Amino acid sequence: MYAVDQLPLQSDELEVLNALVPLSNQSIVELGCGNAMLARNLLQRFPGCQVTGLEVDAVQHAKNLAQPQAGLNFVTAGAQAVPFPDAMFDLALMLKSLHHVPLPLLSKALAEVARVLKPGGHFYVSEPIYDGAFNEVLKIFNDEGVVRAAAQAALDEALTTSGDWETVTEQRFALPMPFSGFDDFEQRMMRPTYAQHDLSEAVTARVHTEFKRHLTPEGARLVLPIHVRLFCRTGA
Repeated sequence: MYAVDQLPLQSDELEVLNALVPLSNQSIVELGCGNAMLARNLLQRFPGCQVTGLEVDAVQHAKNLAQPQAGLNFVTAGAQAVPFPDAMFDLALMLKSLHHVPLPLLSKALAEVARVLKPGGHFYVSEPIYDGAFNEVLKIFNDEGVVRAAAQAALDEALTTSGDWETVTEQRFALPMPFSGFDDFEQRMMRPTYAQHDLSEAVTARVHTEFKRHLTPEGARLVLPIHVRLFCRTGA
């Protein structure tokens, strides 16, 4: 077992990824890439790689296209319908995005990842842990208990029934989530372009009250606990 407040702090998830899958000349697909920050950093450090980022949010996709970068390609698509041929990529990434896939499409999404990965390729899945102080604030307006559990269950099912995957390893750590104040938290976490939350005055007030418990003169220094699971595509 583990305690969220005792998880090792890791400020750079790219270091975790590179320790598990050495990033040399990899063809990579990131499903649900968001702002593709990790992909951009990856390409700066490992310019021999190529990254294709899939995103369904039109606003974020437009922002991504407006910031081109060598080695980085963006496509509008969901994980359940990856518009690429079989066995095209060496590495697939889902960074806190699997639980955003509609529940009826989770198994299809994982089958699509298996399809586009080369035999022996790796699948790195990073999902938030449903626990800890940060989660207590988030779940007031965005309770992801059901979808996060469903994402893990879908991975378990794919591992045991599909024949597509072998487990390589798993890790748990905490990512720092600093906020300068409540306005910063509200903009980044409560009003993202990819989701609409119930933000009535009463709900916002409850979030504000819970958030203030963690606020200091230097801001709030919360952490996001992360569970990484690394799989290998069978058939090598």
